[in-house]
Amino acid sequence: MNLAVPPPAATTRWRDRSLSPEERADAVLAEMTLPEKLAQLVGVWVGASDEGGDVAPHQHDMEEPPALDDLLPFGLGQLTRPFGTVPVDPALGALSLARSQQRIAAANRFGIPALAHEECLAGFAAWGATAYPVPLSWGATFDPDLIRRMAAAIGRDLRAVGVHQGLSPVLDVVRDARWGRVEETIGEDPYLVGTVATAYVQGLESAGIVATLKHFAGYSASRAGRNLAPVGMGTRERADVILPPFEMAVREGRPRSVMHAYTDTDGVPSAADEELLTGLLRDTWGFEGTVVADYFGIAFLKVLHGVAGDWAEAAALALASGVDVELPTVKTFGEPLLRAVEDGTVPEALVDRALRRVLVQKAQLGLLDEDWDAVPAALVGRPLDDPHTLRGSFDLDRPENRALAREIAEQAVVLLRNDGTLPLRRPRRIALIGPNADTPTSVLGCYAFPVHVGSQHPGIPVGIELPTLYQALAAEFPDSEIRTAAGASVDGLDTSGFAEAVEAARQADVVIVALGDRAGLFGRGTSGEGCDVESLELPGVQQQMLDALLDSGKPVVPVLLAGRPYALGRAVTEAAALVQTFFPGEAGTEAIAAVLSGRTNPSGRLPVSIPARPAVQPSTYLAARLAGPSEVSSTDPSPAFGFGHGIGYTTFAWTDLEVEQAAATTDGELGLAFTLRNTGERSGSETVQLYLHDPVASVVQPVLRLIGYRRITLDAGERTRVWVRVPADLASFTGRDGRRIVEPGELELRVAASSTDVRLTATVRLDGPVRVLDHTRRLHADFHRT
Repeated sequence: MNLAVPPPAATTRWRDRSLSPEERADAVLAEMTLPEKLAQLVGVWVGASDEGGDVAPHQHDMEEPPALDDLLPFGLGQLTRPFGTVPVDPALGALSLARSQQRIAAANRFGIPALAHEECLAGFAAWGATAYPVPLSWGATFDPDLIRRMAAAIGRDLRAVGVHQGLSPVLDVVRDARWGRVEETIGEDPYLVGTVATAYVQGLESAGIVATLKHFAGYSASRAGRNLAPVGMGTRERADVILPPFEMAVREGRPRSVMHAYTDTDGVPSAADEELLTGLLRDTWGFEGTVVADYFGIAFLKVLHGVAGDWAEAAALALASGVDVELPTVKTFGEPLLRAVEDGTVPEALVDRALRRVLVQKAQLGLLDEDWDAVPAALVGRPLDDPHTLRGSFDLDRPENRALAREIAEQAVVLLRNDGTLPLRRPRRIALIGPNADTPTSVLGCYAFPVHVGSQHPGIPVGIELPTLYQALAAEFPDSEIRTAAGASVDGLDTSGFAEAVEAARQADVVIVALGDRAGLFGRGTSGEGCDVESLELPGVQQQMLDALLDSGKPVVPVLLAGRPYALGRAVTEAAALVQTFFPGEAGTEAIAAVLSGRTNPSGRLPVSIPARPAVQPSTYLAARLAGPSEVSSTDPSPAFGFGHGIGYTTFAWTDLEVEQAAATTDGELGLAFTLRNTGERSGSETVQLYLHDPVASVVQPVLRLIGYRRITLDAGERTRVWVRVPADLASFTGRDGRRIVEPGELELRVAASSTDVRLTATVRLDGPVRVLDHTRRLHADFHRT
């Protein structure tokens, strides 16, 4: 092995910005030695210095950290999570990253810095950064434009401190709500997931940040909802449920990166699936960016999947399949791959293929430019020679960010049930009961920095304002006496606090019960990565406590702050009202309080079904006839509240259906119109949902599936005429031969308030031959109003 550092490069043609990124990449690639090539295909996990010094390699469980001095003479592809590893002041972290980038560029003979990436699932995962609602709340808004705005704001913050790539969004479609990472998903419907995730990609990319689609593909379909468990789905479920969100995002969002999934599908790990990562993603869909490994995912081909006998074989499998970059840190793409190329086991052409994609991306980001500057926008014009003057000088949770977080949280609150108790009318005494009543982090998911990293540094302030539900209610109802009692912990079995909780309820005019989850990682929470559950019963003794409060005789309003849907037992029919939120972020409790008081009219809709019983998973609304209740099974998977459900403080009438185009050819377009009128006494928003029912098809179809939606806000008494054009392409599915087809025959277009609340039905027909479609098919119905 020749690890000697060669002399400085003879040419700097790659610096020429008049050349295309591809030409510049080819120019620098031609000058590189094999060790220099491989150095661009790996990351190093680091933590920024809170004193502004160089980043330091992160000590983690999987591997001893490499020595930077040994790596940097050959270059470095990526820096892994400099802000997301330890708490660091944003300005000092930016300085630390800038100094490290200068060191990296100076150490290699091409002067190329690293690409820095961070997590940004529910906001930039850094100390002091805005904690937005989790993706399941994005789905509850049914508002892609709002999520696009949020992603652009996240992207601007990432860019301002020197980050280039964000490891979001998650496009996994929920197949089993027992899975711990449900909170990271957008919902259980592929069209909702696709439209909202695509908007996120567009927002992040608009700020100059490389968006990363994950986890490609099938991660959420693991057996029994267990993290990393094998996936046993068939080809049609994969093609019609799992893949469409990724396809839409690639086509319409133009992301520049994709992350493979950890799981194997029918025995083939995604990291070693050439048909998926190259054949489908690149050759069919036309994706041109980089494919990055999920953390340690290439090593897992050996240690977890058993499809590779050593590190070199794991590297060879991943590289040949289409993985370009090993994250989070160098392992298999280091010395093992170097030896495999040198001895002829792995063609160097595969290394060059991956390297070219990496270098093209670096050229697009300006990292090959002659005038590249390591100093990011957050530090421009500031004195960099005295780090102490920088502390506190850059705010990642500015008022405009917090206002946006609150807007999303308010739109994501789902009112499931209401007997008229809500909105509350100046109650004199409120009992606030439950484990999430006075817990600041009850609004945060597992990838929010205070939970993901901050929990390991208890002596450091959380970095952002996190008002508890008690504090938010006290501010919203200043004239009310509010008595709190935890009653129980989130997942403990101690019932000794029930008596105090019930007594507080009996003394109150209304009882608010704050229930749900505690986010965490790998069993340290009730929701989050590695926090899978065996049933959808509320954690611990929360259901027993809720039942005891229902017996108090007072109006009880459960408020869920959770990462997944839970069965709610008697409360479904006996609670005065039911409020569902999914980790609504730093402004979440204020949003809940505004809904309870009526200052905000709730308009969220369920992105996942709420089960009627805790042990009927896997079960989503997107199911065939035999997946529903039947006389041949003793279990009933019918939901308590179906996908898309949600009510508010006003009512809407859906009338005057007109089938404008009742018949079309299999390459044509159907059309309908109807009138939507706000029949209540206040302004409100309704989410019009369009479902397709295909009564007879050549392969089994779900009873109904979402093919379009539109959020419409109307003043009291206002009406609007809604026109919908439906391309025949939206009736397509994967046929018996694996090709996507549109078949002739009768269909139903169901205009609905939810998957279980159809308001209008148009019977239509497609005529003509069976039509074969490809990835250029139309993906959306056209909604417009008059």
